[in-house]
Amino acid sequence: MNKRTPVKVDMDERAEKLAVENDKLRGRVDALQQELRKLKKEEKSAVTRRREEKSLKPYQAELIKLQNHLEKTHMKMIILFEGRDAAGKGGTIRRVTRYMNEKAYRVVALGKPSDVERTQWYFQRYVQHFPSSGKIVLFDRSWYNRAVVEPVFGFCSSEEYHHFMDEVTGFEKNLVKSGVILLKLYFSVTRDEQAHRFDRRKTDPLRQWKLSEIDMQAQERWDDFTLQKYRMLKVTHTPLNPWTIIRSNDKYLARLNAIKVILNSVNYEGRDETLDHAMDPNIVISGARELELMEAERIRSGKFSD
Repeated sequence: MNKRTPVKVDMDERAEKLAVENDKLRGRVDALQQELRKLKKEEKSAVTRRREEKSLKPYQAELIKLQNHLEKTHMKMIILFEGRDAAGKGGTIRRVTRYMNEKAYRVVALGKPSDVERTQWYFQRYVQHFPSSGKIVLFDRSWYNRAVVEPVFGFCSSEEYHHFMDEVTGFEKNLVKSGVILLKLYFSVTRDEQAHRFDRRKTDPLRQWKLSEIDMQAQERWDDFTLQKYRMLKVTHTPLNPWTIIRSNDKYLARLNAIKVILNSVNYEGRDETLDHAMDPNIVISGARELELMEAERIRSGKFSD
């Protein structure tokens, strides 16, 4: 009995070691399989992105035709890109301008006003960036900061806010009467999707620069932003200068349909009629319809939704 004990112990130890090694191997296999699934998912996403970017090109070619038409006819265009943080404004602007003639467009994204600018007429810092004949200016956020962002964070007084709301429709009316084509696009993203995009910015070193201190408060102040959006639409969605809402949870569809909105705003020469210029009614919503939806949601749930 005693002679057999060391053999039995040795076998038990070997079995235990083999079990440990098997567990390690299974762990490595699981990790490799997980990595393989991740790589396949990333490859699929990359293929999808390439396909989507390729499908935008015919419309981007149309934007060049539109740009040439504006230059030939000496027309001016201003496009406002508004919406919540991480709603997809910047990405859409990059797709709109990717193949355009750089001499004939300008993207304007203004920072905080200087001490001197704070003493000036509110619209003055924007007016100085307005397009000359044949040019396009794209505002990545615009004078509508005063309608939404500034009152939410207390960057303007109640008096300044109400003064702006009283002035802005007249300001835009005069702008259009002077011959400017004015497009007002509001990118609308859901709360969950915004949170997902913020989380991605936190962990992606290529996107971390996009995450600001104000962005971090966007989720907490979601309802405040929604209320200001409603008030803005209620006053500034007019027949002469309407708002167009772009549902932007799907970035590709938002970009494609935003480009279509721009193309459909001008009867430019050489339009390719074989392209589908129709806008997706699930993505492109009129400002009036958005107000109806928001008011219906307030009646149903007791508060607005975005």
